[in-house]
Amino acid sequence: MGAKIISGKEIAKEIREELKEEVSRLKEGHGLTPGLVTILVGENPASVSYVTAKQKTAHELGFYSVQDNQPEDISEDALLELIDKYNNDEKIHGILVQLPLPRGVNEERVLNAISPDKDVDGFHPVNVGRMVIGERCFLPCTPHGILEMLIRSGVETSGAEVVVVGRSNIVGKPIANLMLQKREGGNSTVTICHTGTKDLTYHTKRADILIVAAGRPKVITADMVKEGVVVIDVGVNRIGKTPEGKAILCGDVDFDAIKEKASYITPVPGGVGPMTITMLMKNTVQAAKQFAGLD
Repeated sequence: MGAKIISGKEIAKEIREELKEEVSRLKEGHGLTPGLVTILVGENPASVSYVTAKQKTAHELGFYSVQDNQPEDISEDALLELIDKYNNDEKIHGILVQLPLPRGVNEERVLNAISPDKDVDGFHPVNVGRMVIGERCFLPCTPHGILEMLIRSGVETSGAEVVVVGRSNIVGKPIANLMLQKREGGNSTVTICHTGTKDLTYHTKRADILIVAAGRPKVITADMVKEGVVVIDVGVNRIGKTPEGKAILCGDVDFDAIKEKASYITPVPGGVGPMTITMLMKNTVQAAKQFAGLD
């Protein structure tokens, strides 16, 4: 029969249309324009690409957006001063520092310097703590995007056996936490697997919903999942180039084989990836509304 494809590209487009309308209402009804600054240190090609995409999306949605490029040799103290400036800028509601940062700059110290009220990436310990206990906060963008994909695709999560492969602070831990909470898109029984898991297949075969963020190409094969599983593939792996020099990408699951057993599956590319930037924009609109006392 084959799985239904959960297109992050299409869902992200739908959410962006909703955000564009909301931004228009905020401008017309309250004189409020959501503001986002992206800080890029150095010229890492991947980082430049990511930041360009974020700025492009912010412009399309009608944000006040600032791209602040800094040299690779900027001192940590100077970077902290820059963040403090934006913490106190009332036109800026969201601050994003593009990672990775150059050697010699303490990423943890830099991220912790961002005001929790402007931490639209959802990485600040205050927001992480709020998330864990179920308080309102800025949810980390990729896990937030996964929740939206499940909810908008009509996947039943309440009571489901969810297996998460990967325990990063960016994806694995937060999505596991969100899915066990008593909330829409959650209320699941969650198992986290990682490099110390002795029998990965035992766990993945039990999954009603399998979320894979392992960072290894096609680590999950068809014999490791049961019929009807819902598969969310977070991985993006470069496994070669086309004759034209374009990167060939694949996920952490064997898509072609598993799609014949799954009920729903996300593709790579076009699955989880487009959702991450979209949820960053959603968080920025939320931050602006909170700043103005509208939410």
